[in-house]
Amino acid sequence: MTSLDDTKTDLEKNGTHNSAVASESNLDDANVDVGDGAVSEKYLAASNTYFAKFQQLALKYRMEARGIERVPEDERIDKTVYSPAYFWWAVNMVLSPVSIGALGISVFGMTFWDSSLTIIFFTILGTIPVAFYSLFGPEFGLRQMILSRFWFGYHGVKIFAFLNAIGCIGWSTLNTVNAASILHSINGSGLPPWAGMLIVAAGTAILTAFGYRAVHFYERWAWVPAFVIFLIVIARLAKSHTFASGTLGSGQIEAGNVLSFGAAIFGSATGWATYASDYAVYQKKNVNRVKLFCSVLFGVSFPLIFTGILGAALMAAATNTPSLQDAYNENGIGGLLYGVLVTDSLHGFGQFCLVLLALSTIAASCANIYSIAFSIQAISHYFAIVPRILWTFLGICAFYGISIGAYYNFETYMDNFMNIIGYWLSIYEAISLLEHFWFRRGLKGYHVEDITHPDRLPPGYATLFSFCCGVAGIVVGMYQVWWTGPIARMIPGDLGFELTFVFTFVAYAASRPIEFKYFGR
Repeated sequence: MTSLDDTKTDLEKNGTHNSAVASESNLDDANVDVGDGAVSEKYLAASNTYFAKFQQLALKYRMEARGIERVPEDERIDKTVYSPAYFWWAVNMVLSPVSIGALGISVFGMTFWDSSLTIIFFTILGTIPVAFYSLFGPEFGLRQMILSRFWFGYHGVKIFAFLNAIGCIGWSTLNTVNAASILHSINGSGLPPWAGMLIVAAGTAILTAFGYRAVHFYERWAWVPAFVIFLIVIARLAKSHTFASGTLGSGQIEAGNVLSFGAAIFGSATGWATYASDYAVYQKKNVNRVKLFCSVLFGVSFPLIFTGILGAALMAAATNTPSLQDAYNENGIGGLLYGVLVTDSLHGFGQFCLVLLALSTIAASCANIYSIAFSIQAISHYFAIVPRILWTFLGICAFYGISIGAYYNFETYMDNFMNIIGYWLSIYEAISLLEHFWFRRGLKGYHVEDITHPDRLPPGYATLFSFCCGVAGIVVGMYQVWWTGPIARMIPGDLGFELTFVFTFVAYAASRPIEFKYFGR
């Protein structure tokens, strides 16, 4: 067997202390999660495992082998505070928010102006937590789900890591179905949906395999063609004279529609909160916090607002144009874009634009699949020994399989998924924000070395109790086809994420002092 000193030297030379070098026999004793970048001797001595050999192969081809380990200060490679803005801009300048923006008219019966104002307000509301959590990346060098142990405890965070992994799959499914609907529209529906999905899955696999550097390099420029094509869509839409804005609505029904549509928009925007520090973790610790906050806020909110309003405009045009409405009913947002860009419009060039637009969804899928590995590794130290690259591959297989089924029930799937995302993220945000600002009194209440010691972190009882109370808020406040809560029925409209936040906040504020009194942490 390779000596301990040789193993340690090899790992330092490769610039990684990835948890995949631990063997199952050493799981209980090995520090396989995160710390100061160091690993235990048993952990290092197990470097002849299959997972370690896989990591060595990955390093040979310059793939990122680092998993949930802390990123040391001397390995942080981002040179500009605006790097996250480029990243988030590309991730959100895609098809998914276009299709979400269309829901205001297609599902909730709103007008263009109602939809647009709802999109602007709820997007900004949902984006603020994303910008806030990004500040923790440079401070601690920790991935979002590992960082969350400070708020939920070593074991309590596993609930949120599991839900986040499901969210990653759901978001990727959303992006893939949108891309497949466009590719299927081209050349007389010649490309079957499964083949379009396979193209997106393959592109995502290549980029996420190489990790942070490759993803960031791609995202820095991926938004350009999508943004240009969206401008072309706006120009063609204006020239067609099919768009009608309608008037602002009022009354109880309108209020209910705004709340329900707003819940979907909020879920879309705040869905990135549980990934936030993953994409700022390579920022220097002394980065300007105000600039970083504004960078992320703008990078997430502007493309979501821009594309969401575009989706509302497209749907408004479809309601006045039977051919566009038929295209939407038959092939979703892809069919609608095809009707605007290709039919009696730009023809061959329009189809070329649609291909580029479909491929732009890879940018969003990369963010989800890159982060899914960290969520899964945070669930259990048994999962932590599996290399990041293998988890991303399994995530790709999962979202590809689910996409095939979701393709044929897309509108219902999308609305339900957006709302569910908003619900559980309200629990996440209520607990974490209260823990940070009230119980820890800001950054001075954190000690990064505690992150691997369960006895120095919250035991998680208050988290579990507050989570259950938050679920009660969901039950009484949600407004869905398959369940309408008693409070939501009174409006009628969706109050799920608002009531969830309030129920969770009050429960945690009451239970955390009791937990601290009896457990001292």
